[in-house]
Amino acid sequence: MDHNHVSALRLKHEALEREIGQEESRPVPDTIKIHSLKKKKLRLKEEMLAEA
Repeated sequence: MDHNHVSALRLKHEALEREIGQEESRPVPDTIKIHSLKKKKLRLKEEMLAEA
């Protein structure tokens, strides 16, 4: 397992989580953007699990 790779994935996952939260807190959230970000976040999570 490459610890640096997993750490990088975790940082990207956390950044997407923050971006999703920011978008959801807007007065008129862009649901398409939120959906896209959530899909990216899920792919990262799946990759992290595969690396473990």
